[in-house]
Amino acid sequence: MTTFPPESTSPPESFSPRRSTFLRDTATVFSREMRPALRNPAALLFEMGQPLLFLFLFGALLDGAVGSSWQWFVPGILVMMCLSGPMGAGYSLLVELIGGSMERMLVTPVSRTAMLVGRALKAMVLLLVQAVLIILLAIPLGFEPHVAGVLAGLAQLVVFGVGLGAFSFVLALRSAPDGTLFYMVSQSVMFPLLLLSGVLLPLESAPAWLRAAGRVNPVTYIVDAQRALFAGDLADPSVLYGTASACLIAAVGLRLGVSAMRKGVVQQ
Repeated sequence: MTTFPPESTSPPESFSPRRSTFLRDTATVFSREMRPALRNPAALLFEMGQPLLFLFLFGALLDGAVGSSWQWFVPGILVMMCLSGPMGAGYSLLVELIGGSMERMLVTPVSRTAMLVGRALKAMVLLLVQAVLIILLAIPLGFEPHVAGVLAGLAQLVVFGVGLGAFSFVLALRSAPDGTLFYMVSQSVMFPLLLLSGVLLPLESAPAWLRAAGRVNPVTYIVDAQRALFAGDLADPSVLYGTASACLIAAVGLRLGVSAMRKGVVQQ
C-alpha cells in the first residue's frame, strides 16, 4: 500500500483566501479535465450511441403501450445516461492512477476536494450537453418539453450525477493498480439499478417480488420524479421523493469521495 502525503491542514490566514484558493484549484482541475473533451468532440457523440439507439428503436416499440411513449421514455433515457456517464467518470481517474500521473498530482498543493469537484463538474457539463441533444432530437419524434419541468429535471440529474461520479472516484481509488474491482463493481451494480428502476419498461405489470425490489432501488424514485417533472407536474409527490433520493446519494458520495481524495491511499 502506498500512502501519499496528506493534504495540508494548516489554518488559512482568513476565510476569503482559502475560498479563493479552492475556487482556483477547482477551475484548474476542471480546465485540465475538459481540454481532452474539447479537442475530441466526436467522442461526446460516440458516447451517446447507446442512448440514441434506445431512443429511436425502443421508444418506437413502446408507442401506445405506456400512453405517450416519448413523454414516458425520454426522462428514462436521461437517467440511463446519468448512470452510465458519471458512473464511468472514475475510469479516467483510474487510468491516471495506473499511469502514475495522478500520483504526481496528489503531491502538489492542489486541494484534494478541488480535484474531486473539478472532475465532477466536467462530468456534469458533458451530461448536460448530451441531455440537451437528446431532448432536441426527441422533439421531432413527438416529445413535448415543459420548460420549467425540463430545467428542474436537469437540475435534479446534476445532483444525482455528482453523487454517482463521487462514488465512481472512490471505486477507482480503491481499485488501483489493476482496476479489476472497478470494472466488476461498476458493471454488476449499474445494470441492476437500471433494470429495477423502470427506465426501459414499466414495473407496474412486473411480478410482486420485482416491484418490491424496485421500491428499494433509489434510482426508481429519481426516474418517477423525472417523468413527473418532464410532464410539467412539478407538484407531484414523486418529485419530492426523487429529489430527496438524489440529494442523499450526492451527500454520501461527496462525503466518501472527499475523504478518499484527502487520504490519497492507493492499494498496490
